[in-house]
Amino acid sequence: MGKYEDLAREIVKNVGGKENVSSLTHCITRLRFKLKDESRAKDDVLKKMEGVVTVMKSGGQYQVVIGNHVPEVYADVLPLLGMEEGTPDQIEDTPSGSLFNRAIDAISGIFQPILGIMAACGMVKGLNALFVAIGLYSDAGGGYLVLNAVGDGLFHFMPLFLGYTAAKKFNLKPMIGLVIGAIMCYPGVQNSTLSAGGEALYTLFEGTMFASDVYTTFFGIPMIAMDYTGTVIPVIFVVYFASKCEKFFSRFIPDLVKFFFVPMLTLIVAIPVGFLLIGPVATFGSTIIAETVMSVRNFSPLLAGAIVGATWQILVIFGLHWGFIPVYINNILTNGYDNVMMPFFACTFATSAVVLGILFKTKDQKLKEMALPNFISGIFGVTEPAIYGILLPLKKPFIISCVAGCIGGGFYGAFNFRKFMMGGMGIFEFPAMIEPDGSMGNLIVAVTGVIITMVIAFAATMIFYKEEAPEALADTGAQGAAAGSREQSFTANDSRTQAAANGQLVNRLEIASPIKGTVIRQEAMKDEAFGSGALGKGVAILPKEGKVFAPADGVISAFFPTLHAIGITTDTGAELLIHVGLDTVQLNGEGYTAKAAEGDRVKKGQLLLEFDIALLQAKGFCIETPVLVTNADDYLDIMETSAESVNAGELLLNIIN
Repeated sequence: MGKYEDLAREIVKNVGGKENVSSLTHCITRLRFKLKDESRAKDDVLKKMEGVVTVMKSGGQYQVVIGNHVPEVYADVLPLLGMEEGTPDQIEDTPSGSLFNRAIDAISGIFQPILGIMAACGMVKGLNALFVAIGLYSDAGGGYLVLNAVGDGLFHFMPLFLGYTAAKKFNLKPMIGLVIGAIMCYPGVQNSTLSAGGEALYTLFEGTMFASDVYTTFFGIPMIAMDYTGTVIPVIFVVYFASKCEKFFSRFIPDLVKFFFVPMLTLIVAIPVGFLLIGPVATFGSTIIAETVMSVRNFSPLLAGAIVGATWQILVIFGLHWGFIPVYINNILTNGYDNVMMPFFACTFATSAVVLGILFKTKDQKLKEMALPNFISGIFGVTEPAIYGILLPLKKPFIISCVAGCIGGGFYGAFNFRKFMMGGMGIFEFPAMIEPDGSMGNLIVAVTGVIITMVIAFAATMIFYKEEAPEALADTGAQGAAAGSREQSFTANDSRTQAAANGQLVNRLEIASPIKGTVIRQEAMKDEAFGSGALGKGVAILPKEGKVFAPADGVISAFFPTLHAIGITTDTGAELLIHVGLDTVQLNGEGYTAKAAEGDRVKKGQLLLEFDIALLQAKGFCIETPVLVTNADDYLDIMETSAESVNAGELLLNIIN
């Protein structure tokens, strides 16, 4: 065991113990557990643990965010689970979660094991191109040849590596996956060899984006000529199909001959189906995606880049960025560059610049100590510690980083910013942005975009980020009397609240109940996201009447198209969320009737929405309705009513300012 032995033990204990873990992988900053029962994991304990940044649940994975030293923690956790690095990382079990979550889980599991070596090889390839471009040595010499082989070998034979990792993910014997990858790289089935006999026999789908030449057939079945070296999508689908074949044959083949008959039959079935159907269809799917994305880029490259730049960090938070990594890899391997996903490059430096701004502005010594290493980490391409540890808790800096990333991404989109080879992170990606002919135009765009993004992010942080210091508490007789008269109506959550209840408060902002019903304390809410306080502080109401009234004077800042949720910014600055029912977005507005609209100025007690309680319940939806102050961190405390039930218009929350 290593230096993180104690932390590793506590993590294993609080995810439910060894027996609750089906698999474990890690990425740059997170331990990614697949748990048999996530309810056994103690989220709150883990989040408060020294050495753990936070806990996320996404893509069917239970993610414990550690930071830059996650490989060392991972190495200490493995022995506690009875696992070894390199062994299959998923125990045979029934897939759980939605199709989307399972897809994200599969993608991340397949690519994580090779990300480190992929970055290393890409950096070698990029530096090799840089040294040739500046004249350090010639591309005709043996030095260039060897270094190019180091940099290019993995990418040229990508199906071999993905065949192995996909086999582990899909519970196929890893060696079979490796063989499938090798077969897909076999020279005899590549496009150049298939066309060696001369002219094509005929062309399938002629006149469409799927037009494909046929040079040979498989027992009369047309075999579309394709070069699978360097591709990523086809081998993953072929290995997945092979895993199903292996399970099928294992049921019927006698144990005596299973050792060699099962792999043989698996390959005999999976490989022809892969070359005749799966490979072409997967490639056609990539073509459709590429054409769709490029159509958006053709409409407005600036807009496409801005969208990527604005949303990338949000995807990272939930681990959903893994779903787009194959697009990025596939573009580089098939087109020789990626200009679709690369606008996300701006986000790395937006995050770093915001953290730098906080470092200059904050007087909090602990925050300063966090900011400096997180700034350095971000410059080197690892932003999760900064996002989870600083930007998200402070909220406004995270918004600033997204806006700056959006602007930088738009710049990159407008100037057709490209990356020509994979590898490197942060500043180490620059060599991969030198154009193949050695010209520096694209690299100049890269550096300019970084400067623009960082200047905007840093300046915005210096202007808009204000560190909130506790206000001096006024002790006035009038306030004391007012507080004392209300003391029995509210729950005192901590010492600050108790001080307020004793008269030591600056101001009270009253929020009325928007609905008639039973009050549910936040910790008892059924929805984990609302109940955790991550989305704001408040209560939920179990409605007795299907009407929602304005809880205060203000403006409707958001009225969702599905009508199930309303955002209100009160005249006193409080930002409220009223979410009628749980998961009710799926109803697409059925059962709801709007009585106001987004942007309307409303008065306290004004009818905003009617909803059909019976219909929601008949369709199986929980009608529990959270009422939250989403900018609760801007205030000293939120005091909730101690009443078990309320009528619409009665006092529900007191905001202490």
